[in-house]
Amino acid sequence: MSEVYFIGADIGGTTVKLAIIKENGEIIYKWEIHTNTDNQGKSIPEDIHKSIEETLAAQEITKEKIAGIGAGAPGFVDTNTGFIYEAVNIGWKDFDFGNQLQELSGLPVWVDNDANLAALGENWLGAGHGSQELIAVTLGTGVGGGIISNGQILNGANGTAAEIGHVTVIREGGAPCNCGKTGCLETEASATGIVRKAKAIAEEYPESSLKSLVSSDTLTAKDVFEMASNGDEASQAVLNDVMDTLGMAIANLAIAINPEKIVIGGGVSQAGEQLLKPLQEAFKKYALRRTASASSFQIAQLGNDAGVIGGAYLVKNNQK
Repeated sequence: MSEVYFIGADIGGTTVKLAIIKENGEIIYKWEIHTNTDNQGKSIPEDIHKSIEETLAAQEITKEKIAGIGAGAPGFVDTNTGFIYEAVNIGWKDFDFGNQLQELSGLPVWVDNDANLAALGENWLGAGHGSQELIAVTLGTGVGGGIISNGQILNGANGTAAEIGHVTVIREGGAPCNCGKTGCLETEASATGIVRKAKAIAEEYPESSLKSLVSSDTLTAKDVFEMASNGDEASQAVLNDVMDTLGMAIANLAIAINPEKIVIGGGVSQAGEQLLKPLQEAFKKYALRRTASASSFQIAQLGNDAGVIGGAYLVKNNQK
């Protein structure tokens, strides 16, 4: 029997990550193209199609060997059709992405939210280890998430399930979020939120290392973790607050889902145990004791490949 391949596509605001992947999840070739957001991103399906055609030819792989394309988009997705209701960072609004890419490529196409694809990828070949119940949280510029229940990714009634970043964690006086609400988890626990909170608290610690870095306007979330590890009191105060809020939000989700695995990914997760240990402590403080006893935390393992591997899994899981 000849080899069958899957194509994974992870569409971001800056680049589209693409990969040709074997049935066992092994990536045989991966590449990126620029995300052209001009004219509300209308050229993106054509750009992806052309790039796939060129790459398959260069790799000497015939289209007949491709079982399909699994794509992730940063927005609200109708997973039955691949229709994108909205993807703000790209400019899509009521955009028929799935059907367009399918017509252009002549291949079956399945589409899901990009955070859901990352969760599927991590559960297939990464930190999830094939869990039936899993919560994945991605901490980057924003906060994304995916939930797997009974072995299936949750999409919800209209594609907005597991929008973890938009759980309200500050009832009054919260920072405004890009979604139009205030006090979302994304405003508190993302890399952007950590920097915002650090800038605010630095005024209370005029002698701290944090204050000097805020003054130079070069502060990053990584800096806050590093200064905290070096004993900076202001930076540690920021992280204590962030981990407590994030732990509470995950505990509330866990009470509903009862996960066996909680996977933390994204750029902020590179802090490793410095993030994981206080987060677990906060989680245990807010979760039901029995819920907490069933759950283990893991740092995501697949890095930037999680989305394309999740796309491949989407194809694998939908094959007839």
